[in-house]
Amino acid sequence: MSDQESELKLVRDQIDSIDKQIHQLLNDRARCAQSVAEIKQRYQGAQEAVFYRPEREAQVLRRVMERNEGPLADLEVARLFREIMSVCLALEKPMHVAFLGPEGTFTQQAASKHFGHSAHCIPFNSNDEVFREVEAGGAHYGVVPIENSSEGMVTHTLDLFKRFNLKICGEVGLRIHHHVLRSGDEGLENITRIYLPQQTLSQCRSWLDTHFLSAERILVNSNAEAARMAVKQGASAVAIASDLVADLYQLNIVARNIDDQSDNSTRYLIIGNQEVGESGHDKTSILVTVKDKAGALYELLEHFHKHEISLTGIETRPASTESAHSIFYIDFEGHAANQHIQTVLQELQSDTVELKLLGSYPVAVL
Repeated sequence: MSDQESELKLVRDQIDSIDKQIHQLLNDRARCAQSVAEIKQRYQGAQEAVFYRPEREAQVLRRVMERNEGPLADLEVARLFREIMSVCLALEKPMHVAFLGPEGTFTQQAASKHFGHSAHCIPFNSNDEVFREVEAGGAHYGVVPIENSSEGMVTHTLDLFKRFNLKICGEVGLRIHHHVLRSGDEGLENITRIYLPQQTLSQCRSWLDTHFLSAERILVNSNAEAARMAVKQGASAVAIASDLVADLYQLNIVARNIDDQSDNSTRYLIIGNQEVGESGHDKTSILVTVKDKAGALYELLEHFHKHEISLTGIETRPASTESAHSIFYIDFEGHAANQHIQTVLQELQSDTVELKLLGSYPVAVL
């Protein structure tokens, strides 16, 4: 055996020993998760027990990143622990998560990022159906888009919070990367049709104008539908979609990251039926209905300024065509359980037509 082989054997023996310890510790953690489930069921009952605790998971992931000493990056370690927690939670109670389908959408990627790959993610045809499924109890949680860095708020999602009595239980951000997918390996040559959704077109328009000005652009309902059409039409057609879609439909990526903005990202909300406790770094969302009058928004914002509460988002929505009211969707820092937040909410309640607390939840960790 050479000197190199001898040295490598020593290191590989260490790796084998460490792997054995990791395996044992993973099973130890899984058994602890099972004990947690047994305790909750004994004291709360199988139907009433709450197994998924967003605030607890956020605290665990933050501690993982704080104590990390490398060489693994903080986010990579947190992603590993995210999957460990997902597997252990599935032992307690498998999570059913509704998302805007079909399979392969960015919303599915967001759901997997937040809940891990052990959650059972179920596609639905519209955000309305996602809300309805969660409210009816058919799914434990739902994942819906709320804001894109290039296009702003998803107003349809905001309007659904007026119709359904669900809580926001969390948020997750996802970097959006679009690629050119085709069944052949001819690169960017001889492309006559491009299949893509309207939203994708708006996010990749400049790149497409530069590279495919003469190719026909055919709008479809989703990136997954674009991939299906590209497969059906053959080598002269391409789809604009994600790497997940490329894997699902076995298409080649012939151009990567064609987004007009390199930092293109979408924020998603986790919706459910539960109140979420404090995690230490939280956000609160509300819907406020006010009478249309001069200075109405100023009067609302004055309460936040007075109590030194930072807003993270605000959007105006019409109450109805006949109503003389306006609705404001507001995100701000802090948890509704905090005394200074409660004070602001009480003041807003007395100054508005209606205030709807949508939820307090942990600020996204990953």
